[in-house]
Amino acid sequence: MSNSLPQAFVNNFLGNSPVWYKQAILAFLIINPILLATIGPVITSWLLIFEFIFTLALALKCYPLQPGGLLAIEAIIMGLATPESVSHEVASNLEVILLLMFMVAGIYFMKDMLLFAFTKILLKVRSKKLLALLFSLSAAFLSAFLDALTVTAVLISVGVGFYAVYHKVASGKTYHNPEHDHANDTSVQENHREDLLQFRSFLRSLMMHGAVGTALGGVCTLVGEPQNLLIAEKAGWDFVEFFVLMAPITMPVLLAGLITCLLLEQFKLFDYGATLPENVRNILIDFDGEQSAKRTTKDKVALMVQAAIALYLVFALAFHLAAVGLIGLTIIIFLTAMNGIVEEHQIGKAFEEALPFTALLVVFFSIVSVIHEQHLFQPIIHAVLAMDIEQQPSVFFIANGILSAISDNVFVATVYINEVVAALNAGEITREHFDSLAIAINTGTNIPSVATPNGQAAFLFLLTSALAPLLRLSYGKMVFMALPYTIVMSVVGYIAVVNTL
Repeated sequence: MSNSLPQAFVNNFLGNSPVWYKQAILAFLIINPILLATIGPVITSWLLIFEFIFTLALALKCYPLQPGGLLAIEAIIMGLATPESVSHEVASNLEVILLLMFMVAGIYFMKDMLLFAFTKILLKVRSKKLLALLFSLSAAFLSAFLDALTVTAVLISVGVGFYAVYHKVASGKTYHNPEHDHANDTSVQENHREDLLQFRSFLRSLMMHGAVGTALGGVCTLVGEPQNLLIAEKAGWDFVEFFVLMAPITMPVLLAGLITCLLLEQFKLFDYGATLPENVRNILIDFDGEQSAKRTTKDKVALMVQAAIALYLVFALAFHLAAVGLIGLTIIIFLTAMNGIVEEHQIGKAFEEALPFTALLVVFFSIVSVIHEQHLFQPIIHAVLAMDIEQQPSVFFIANGILSAISDNVFVATVYINEVVAALNAGEITREHFDSLAIAINTGTNIPSVATPNGQAAFLFLLTSALAPLLRLSYGKMVFMALPYTIVMSVVGYIAVVNTL
């Protein structure tokens, strides 16, 4: 009995994760207190950050909430952060948490309309390059006026819908082809496997084009990303002024991003270029026909209600009638009330996708509080501010980009803009130079941060969504597929910063 207890603990710890992964997490938990006692809190904190990134990188092996949460709890126990600092980070990001809790759930009740609309687009547009450009440009436009997480939730909902349709039909009816009625037919199974792999690659590329599109559009306007609004408030810019000041950098980057999208599809680089398999297209055509044929008046009314609420959503977000999360709550109320969804368990399903990620985001804020409490970025900020004035904007762009890829871009922007405001108030820099640095901070935290899922909450949401394992979209795959975008957008952004600021 005594010999079986340790083995049972190991088996239960992190469930079905690989043994080497369990051993790595246990090693982190054991070694961190030793490192703290021997080499001090700063280096230990940096190592803790990379340990947390390790859990994100292997999100398909084990959802990061549990191992990341254990590391965060240990950090607080060791005194690298305090419960009060974590609460402060959570309070500062309450709008993001409300957004995830309510807006993503609201999108769930729109999934029938979204699937209907995007199925039509997918079937009408046969050119993969044009389709990829549409996804990227649409995501950029919507993110400029709405919110990247909301747009990503729409993309995820559409992706899950397409995959579910194909998987349900292909696994049960094998293409509706009477010549392939036998499930044991090896050639049929091989064709199915090839189509599945190609369909995964097709959807994966569309999701990544869309995700990068949210970054391309999000940097352009005051409302595109949370840190944009923060920076604008500190600088005293309105919507138009923000757009005009950012345009010399954001417009070339947007154009470069869209050209990159087309080139990646044209030359099939970095796992892009996969087309929609003809068998899958036929399945989607059959599905669309069947759905249209059996659609009742009640179903049509439900679709019209969802479309009308979608227009309300765009209007409410564009004019900021309320916090994004609260608008999401109104979406839930309107759609459930008008479509007759009144049972608790029906409503509860809508929250299954977002709440695990919401919990993970709170753990992420705990790691961010470690960065804040240990002042890990302060030496970098002071070193940049000590440089020659003409060099500072370009160096700020690079430093913000690197730190945002490691940490959270909202946090990095907050730290940097507060330091720059303090320098302005102390008379160390002029107002004109402050504007230049603020522009560099905004573009630096938004553009190079597409390098990893850490930098963009929308990317992290996609990585930890139910869609990612279906499409085999791992942390490493996201970094690899984002790499050409990262290089092109960062280089173009840097050149624009050097030449305009």
